[in-house]
This record gives sequence, C-alpha cells and structure tokens, in this order.
Amino acid sequence: MDAPVIGFSKLSKTEKVNWLVDTYFDGNTVVHNTITRYWNQDQKLQDLHDGFSENTITNYYFPFGLAPNFLIDDKLVTIPMAIEESSVVAAASKAAKFWLDRGGFKTTIKSTIKSGQVHIMYSGLHGEMDAFYAFAKADLLQSIESINASMKKRGGGLLDIKLVNKTDVLSGYYQLHATFETKDAMGANFINTTLEQLANTLREKAKEFQGFSLGKPEVIMSILSNYVPECVVNVSVSCKIDELGTINGVSGADFARKFTRAVDIATVEPYRAVTHNKGIMNGIDAVVIATGNDFRAIEAGVHAYAARDGQYRSLTRARVENDVFTFEADFPLALGTVGGLTSLHPLSKLALQILENPSAQDLMRVTAVCGLAQNFAALHSLVTTGIQAGHMKMHLVNMLEQIGANDDEKLLLKKAFQDKTPSFSGLRESLADLRRK
Repeated sequence: MDAPVIGFSKLSKTEKVNWLVDTYFDGNTVVHNTITRYWNQDQKLQDLHDGFSENTITNYYFPFGLAPNFLIDDKLVTIPMAIEESSVVAAASKAAKFWLDRGGFKTTIKSTIKSGQVHIMYSGLHGEMDAFYAFAKADLLQSIESINASMKKRGGGLLDIKLVNKTDVLSGYYQLHATFETKDAMGANFINTTLEQLANTLREKAKEFQGFSLGKPEVIMSILSNYVPECVVNVSVSCKIDELGTINGVSGADFARKFTRAVDIATVEPYRAVTHNKGIMNGIDAVVIATGNDFRAIEAGVHAYAARDGQYRSLTRARVENDVFTFEADFPLALGTVGGLTSLHPLSKLALQILENPSAQDLMRVTAVCGLAQNFAALHSLVTTGIQAGHMKMHLVNMLEQIGANDDEKLLLKKAFQDKTPSFSGLRESLADLRRK
C-alpha cells in the first residue's frame, strides 16, 4: 500500500473487498472467493450481521457447540458455547458428567451492583469539594429522574452517588462514584447516559457555587466501570473423598491432595495463575460470546478481580476438610439477557432459548459453572495424565486437515493414533508411509 485510501467507509462492501484484493493480493481471485463464500446467502441476515460493526467485508465464524448434562442447583442444563479452541467443550462436558452423580454445581448470587464514575479534577481545598457536593447532591439526583424512571419500574436504577477523594493517588483527583442495579440488562447505555447527565448537572451547579477558591472543578470524563467486584456469583462443587473414586489410576485421596496443591500454587505464583485463569475464561468466554454478551468487558473485570489484593492470583479455591473435597470460586460477571446483541443476533437468541430464557442472574450462574467446570477439567488432567494427551487428541482433526490428509487417510490416521499423542512430524511421517503403500 503506497498511499492512504480516502473515503474507505463510504465504499460498498463489494468495493471494499475489491480494493483489499487488488491492493494486497494482486487481484487474486482465490482470495476474493475466500472472502465472499463466507457471505450469508440470506441478504437480510447478512445485512443484520454487517450492521454489528463497521467496514465489514465478510463473516468470521466460530463453532457453536453444546455441553450437556450440567446439574446446576438441582436442575439439568445444556450450556451453549461459542469457541474455536479444541477440547474446551469436551472438557466442560467431561466435568459436567463427573459431577452429575456427585451433587452437581451449587451457585449463590452474592451481589449484582455495578458502578460508574464522573472523574473530576480540582486543585483547591478538600473541604470546598465536600461543601460543593452537599450543595449540589439534591439537584444531581433530580436531574436524572427521567433517565432513571424506566429502569426503576423494572426494579433497578441508580442506587447511590457519593463524592470520593482520590487526591492521595493523584493530585487534585476526585470522582463522583455512582452505583446501579440494571436487572436483566447489562446496562452500559443506561449507566453512561446517567453519568453524562450527572456530569452536565455538576458543571452547571459549579457555576452557581460560591465556595471555590481556585476556579471551578473540571470534569475530565464520565464512564461506567467494567470492574464489578460487587456483581459476583459464587459457584462450588463438593463431595466426600471416597465419592471421588479412582481417577486415572489415582486414588481419590491423592487426587484431592494434588488438586488442592495445584490450586494453592496458582494462588501464590502469578506465572501459573495467568494460565490457570485463562483456562477458566475458556469456559466463561464461550458462554458470554454464545449469548451475545461483551467478553472483553468480562475478561477485563475478572482479571482485575484476580489481582484485587495487589497480586494476581487464582480465581478458584480448593480445600479438604473433614474428608470432604470442595472446589469453588467467586466470579464477577456483569451479564445481560435483554438489549444489545442478545436481542439481535439469531444465534444469541437461540442460545438464550436453550438456557430456557434465563434472567441475568441465572445467566451469571450458568456462566460461572462453565468456568469452574473448565478449571476442574484442566486440573483433573494436569494432576493425573497431563494436559497434552487429551488436548492433542482433540486437536488431531485440525492437525490432519493442516497436513492435507484426505477423508480415507484421516480415518486410518485417527485409528493409528488413538492410543498415542499426535505430533505434526509423526502424522506427516505416517501419512507419507500410507501414500507410499
């Protein structure tokens, strides 16, 4: 590309594709066909997908799968999962099956409060800001009544606002900290609209207040927070040690001992904790994506929560007390089941129907269960047979595709490697042997 493209967003989708192929691929028709064959033949559906983003040229597919047999709070649930990584859905399903006859998963919603902040700078005395807040608070609350009305009818809305002095961490920094209940909506638009109105009212009231000695406070920005330490669900599994049975040749007692040590290591060692929690997010993200929620927001909030005491740690906990093995976690999950993509994407709507049209709290429960199940499955393998044997077998289909095996060769190679851990070099050698014969 020798020069910038002007007016790219105004080009049609076909023109965008042609520009891309001509500019970067010398007009290669194979590339052009790769892009266009992922277009949906239903033009109305394709237009819907194009509207989800900007400058779209095609669709990027994720596999949409099911993990059945989850017993959650004594109810059987099938969990929809959208993810491209091999073995994730299989691992979740395996964990579901393991706990199905051992009491299943138990959940508790600890809180559903979300927050946002109006960020303010003022270099005068702290007492002046306190006095201003007392002067302005009633008008701040009154100014958002119309915005708040609809959410209040659903049992939610603004819960509280308070002025927070943050000058100990940044000179002159204050924030108007607002807390919200948004019921079944994720609530981003509602929260941001409310915060911007609070900011506007704060600016107006600052003009009236006579108690400032060094100019007026400056509103820097108003925005919700994706850190939701008060929107938390607890999830756990538990059974007696002797009910664990023998696991991959390991006694229940030894399995529980090694399992709890593995979690302890992830609690104190950040190098391990990051990978440990990434595995949890394999399960959580897959449900979040399938149901049309914002997985980037969930990721950011969860990882911040994992470092809330100043060190990044495991999100899960494990213990053995009185011969009872318990594995649990608290996950901060701000999810919605109405509005946004949940109401627009046909497969997101289908996913919510599979979950029997859950409330936001119910979706928190299911998503948390999938995260804990994923972590249990990973640690189950790590402390017994190791992670690679099962993972690479699940990855075998992708590997066979990459080395160019045809359908008959795939069947033969799958059989040949059913008791082996496959590698690209081993598969290529076996494929070459097949073809020589």
